[in-house]
Amino acid sequence: MTDEQTAAPSHAAVDRVAAALAAVGVDARIVWFDDAVTTAKLAADALGVEVGQIANSLVFTLDDEPILVLTSGAHRVDTDWLGSELGGTIGRASKEVVKAATGQVIGGVAPVGHPAPVRTFVDVDLAGYDEVWAAAGHAKTVFPTTFDELVRITGGTPTAVEPS
Repeated sequence: MTDEQTAAPSHAAVDRVAAALAAVGVDARIVWFDDAVTTAKLAADALGVEVGQIANSLVFTLDDEPILVLTSGAHRVDTDWLGSELGGTIGRASKEVVKAATGQVIGGVAPVGHPAPVRTFVDVDLAGYDEVWAAAGHAKTVFPTTFDELVRITGGTPTAVEPS
């Protein structure tokens, strides 16, 4: 095999995520899959971990501001409840809003590597796992991290995403 055939794949959004992680002192091990892992279940199955260990990156709008909610793959975000908790109305972001806010496409949105900071909320239930996995800018990529590290690298606010 040539060096080209054995080299790790490259993608501009993934490169930006790797650079953003390096800038905050994280030596991320980005894992590439042969196929897209666009759901928490697919990612968990591919990694051999619990679905709750997958940090789903969901972009919503809070009133008109894009926000990022990093939620455990074991949960659904209760947008009515969370919007009330945050003092506004949460709506689904269009694919255009997701791309503009993050520089990434739905299915591969990472917690970092965005063109500008995105207000971020991190599901407190992710703290129950020693290791969590987040997308790395492309639907075929993930990287391992922790709840505390997600909060630190995103400047995120730990929050519940559904009523207890």
